[in-house]
Amino acid sequence: MARVITDSCISCGSCASSCPVDAIAQGDSQYEINAETCIDCGACESTCPVGAIVEG
Repeated sequence: MARVITDSCISCGSCASSCPVDAIAQGDSQYEINAETCIDCGACESTCPVGAIVEG
């Protein structure tokens, strides 16, 4: 199951730059993960400075 970015996101972009399949993009108010593209590798979760990315 794809990871999810919670409301704790500070829109720093570190997750997007760490995603090997470009599944993360800036949304209206914060970054969002495209569940269809996400390969559930966890790279984004480990780079988030505020722990805003969790398993969905």
